Amino acid sequence: MDSANSDRAGAVVGYLPAGYPDFQTSVDAAVALAENGVDVIELGLPYSDPVMDGPVIQRAAEESLANGFRVAKVFDAVHQITERADVPVLVMTYWNPVLRYGVERFADDLVAAGASGLITPDLVPDEGAEWIAASERTALDRVFLAAPSSTDTRMRQAVDSSRGFVYAVSTMGVTGARVGVDVAARTVVSRLRDAGVERTCVGLGISTADQVAEVLDYADGAIIGSAFVRALADLGVQGVADRAADLSSGARRR
Repeated sequence: MDSANSDRAGAVVGYLPAGYPDFQTSVDAAVALAENGVDVIELGLPYSDPVMDGPVIQRAAEESLANGFRVAKVFDAVHQITERADVPVLVMTYWNPVLRYGVERFADDLVAAGASGLITPDLVPDEGAEWIAASERTALDRVFLAAPSSTDTRMRQAVDSSRGFVYAVSTMGVTGARVGVDVAARTVVSRLRDAGVERTCVGLGISTADQVAEVLDYADGAIIGSAFVRALADLGVQGVADRAADLSSGARRR
């Protein structure tokens, strides 16, 4: 987050799933994000029941798992990325794989790999005591989510419990619904500001440089996922690089 410089309106956060379409290509693609204007890498841990992910990301996760990707490999991926790219890397994962691996062990292996923290879309703060304790011990960032449906209490919990930023869930780019969707995203961020948030990033569905600029008008970061996964599927690592350069241009101050 702090890597977004004074010439930029905010941070661009780029998501890619680890292991897709294969391990080395996923590492190379993540590095390409960093080399083409992305400030923070969100590396997804493939999961068999991705309740929050759209179809593009779901298909990529399924392919990664079918090719043999396992939880322990995410630490190898983070290590290789952080050796080559000087940007923070956060792992995005559903909570069950962390529990199965062991929360303390997962935290320690994240630190050893060079990760900056964890985004946990299905873990709410009042059920996250074990992770909060582990991340306090290891000084890892922890990113909780806030949505349009979140109560004021949930908003405050997300703000109080997160470190790094709060992930504001919205939907951008839906045909025929741009105005209403933008209002919804702004409302979530406004409610988080009222709850005292320091930094919040808006994610889900951002796919153009203009949308990046719109989001950074009221939020601290724009999270881009499906657009990069689609570019990787269609055009490979070079396609990811070109897409990152294009979308990150929306972060320039205007």
